[in-house]
Amino acid sequence: MLIGIDASRALRARRSGTENYSLQLIRHLLRLDSGHAFRLYCHQPPPPDLFAPNAGARLAAPDVRVIRLPRLWTHARLSLELLASPPDVLFVPSHVLPAIHPRRSVVTIHDLGYHWFPEAHTASARRQLDLSTRFNAATAAHVLADSQATKDDICRVYGTASDKITVVHLGRDESLRPVNDPQRLRDVRSKLGIDRDGQTRPYLLYVGTLQPRKNLVRLIDAFATVVDIVPDLVLVLAGQRGWLAEPIFRRVDELGLAGRVIFPGFVADDDLPALLSGALAFVFPSLYEGFGIPVLEAQACGAPVLSSNTSSLPEVAGDGALLVDPLDTAAIAAGLARLVTDPELRNSLRTAGFANAARFSWDRCARETLSVLERVSAA
Repeated sequence: MLIGIDASRALRARRSGTENYSLQLIRHLLRLDSGHAFRLYCHQPPPPDLFAPNAGARLAAPDVRVIRLPRLWTHARLSLELLASPPDVLFVPSHVLPAIHPRRSVVTIHDLGYHWFPEAHTASARRQLDLSTRFNAATAAHVLADSQATKDDICRVYGTASDKITVVHLGRDESLRPVNDPQRLRDVRSKLGIDRDGQTRPYLLYVGTLQPRKNLVRLIDAFATVVDIVPDLVLVLAGQRGWLAEPIFRRVDELGLAGRVIFPGFVADDDLPALLSGALAFVFPSLYEGFGIPVLEAQACGAPVLSSNTSSLPEVAGDGALLVDPLDTAAIAAGLARLVTDPELRNSLRTAGFANAARFSWDRCARETLSVLERVSAA
């Protein structure tokens, strides 16, 4: 069987969650001893070893098709390529299906956040996301969903038949482990501006894009009510600025929290384990998530987790998180207060988090995805 994969989103240098999903899933599909051939469609040549980072790993050598066209790449140039030389099954992990695609096509729909929280997206982004998701759900032979919550949303919003959608949970970076080296922990805290004048400061940590859907204004409001419970406690909001991020920074100034809320920007992969390991707790009160990989990354590094009780997050976090209503600032504040004052709770969440994170792997994600691709190809 020849499996064609749109690999365009995996090529970005600073990948979002869905783009990292594309890269990791392609890597692990190639590692499987499946006997299938793979063709990767790219808009530019991939960096050497991007899809084979571990030397000596058994890999299916993919046929990489570089299709150059700066605009209308998906619906024009990729469509023509598929029409001229179709694979047995096409898989689009993090993008929209091209206008012309094989009847046997599979696409992943990651979330419908734009539908449930329209205020967190521009009007043009909402229209584009709605049209592309509707097209994906209607024209794909089969749909993958990151979570049962996302599957339920697709069925409810677009009327897609339940048996047309398979839930395949994402994996996590299994190299992420707790960092116990005190010097390494100090180095990362110092590098990111958490410690001040050589003084170690306890911190609550969020990692992700700074955007409205992540509910960071309510988190800042909640933090303001507990900031004095622990001396020198700081809130670290790590990640790139997204659109409409200005109210987040403005709220910090309005509450007089400059210096107690830290914005280190994008965190390099090499620094993330130490940053997570050193946190008093990881806080993720997002309004909506299709999956929530940051929760698993925090659990894998031994950080106690506070997360939302909505969308996919209870499904993903399992017993390893303190769940709160993300729309209730008082509930978020109460959860923060419990975490910073109760070491037994933190230890309990840490232990449960390790067990929960172990449920998820990219190898399992790849095997379950391949099973769907084989089933669609044989139909």
